[in-house]
Amino acid sequence: MSVTHSVAYPDHGEVAWDGLLAPRLAQFAAVARHEHVTRAAQQLGVPQSTLSRAMARLEADLGVALFARHGRTVSLTPAGRAFLASVDRALDGVRRAAEEVRADADPDSGKVAFGFLHTLGPETVPSLLREFRADHPRVRFQLVQNYGEAMLERLRAGDLDLCLTAPLPDAPDLVVRSLDEQRLRLVVPEGHRLAGRKRVRVAEAEGEWFVTLETGYGLRRITDALCEEAGFTPKVAFEGEEAETLRGLVAAGLGVALLPPPAVPRPGVVELAVTAPKAVREIGVAWLEGHPDTPPVAAFKRFLLARRGRLLPR
Repeated sequence: MSVTHSVAYPDHGEVAWDGLLAPRLAQFAAVARHEHVTRAAQQLGVPQSTLSRAMARLEADLGVALFARHGRTVSLTPAGRAFLASVDRALDGVRRAAEEVRADADPDSGKVAFGFLHTLGPETVPSLLREFRADHPRVRFQLVQNYGEAMLERLRAGDLDLCLTAPLPDAPDLVVRSLDEQRLRLVVPEGHRLAGRKRVRVAEAEGEWFVTLETGYGLRRITDALCEEAGFTPKVAFEGEEAETLRGLVAAGLGVALLPPPAVPRPGVVELAVTAPKAVREIGVAWLEGHPDTPPVAAFKRFLLARRGRLLPR
C-alpha cells in the first residue's frame, strides 16, 4: 500500500526560485531516476540523511508533494513527473552552457569575439587572421563589424573580447593600445579642379560639398576636426555608413571625401595625398579593464600588440 504525505503551502510572496532551488535540482533528478534515496545518495556522494532532508525541504519550499514514499523506495507523484521534465531540460541547459564556455576557453580551439571597423574588413583583418591562424589553426572567431562607439558598447556589454577602433577612446574602463597610423586621402571625382594634383591641403577643399560617414562614426569626427583645423566647416551633401559607398558617391560627382586608402582602386575617382594638417587616423586595440582573458583571447591580444607599426598594409 502506497503512502503519500501532505505538504503545507507556504506563502513565499516574491521568491527568487532560481537561487532557492538550483542547488537541489540535480539531487531531485538523481532521486527520481533511482527511485531510491540511498542509491541516489551513494551516486551523489552525500549522506542519505542529508539527501532526505534536502528533498523534504524542496517539497516544503514548493508546497507540493513530489514523491510518494514506499518504505525504502520512492516514486514520483504527477506533480513530481511534471517537475522532473522541466528539471531535466534545465540541467541539460546548464550542462550545455558549461561545455560551451569550456570549449570557448580551450587554448587550442577556443573562441575570440573580435570587433573592427568596416574599413579594416576588406584587407587588414583577413590578413591578420590568416597570419594568426598559421600558428593557431583551430581557434574560432566571432567577427563583428561596426563603427567605433557601437563596438565599445558591445565591449562593455561583454559581447566582444577585443576591438580595433579609431580614433582611440579615452575612457577609464577601457585599456587602449595604439597599433598603427593610417594616412587619409582627399578623394575627388575625375575631372575635378584638384584632380590633376598629387598633393593638397585640406583648406583647398573649402567650399566643396563633402560626402561623409554619419555623425558618431570615428572617421566623421576626424573629418570634422581636420576641416575645423583648416579653418572651415564642411558642407555635407550626403552621409553614409560605409567608406566604399562614399567613394561611389564621389565617383558620381556628388562631393569630395576624406577617406583611408581603398583595398582595390576605385575607377572614377582621384586620391590625393594631404599635406596639411596631418591627415591620419590612429588605429588601436581596446579591451575592458580588469576583464580576464581566456587563453585564445590572450594569444590573439599578444599577436596584435606584436604588430605595432605593422598592422596596416604599406
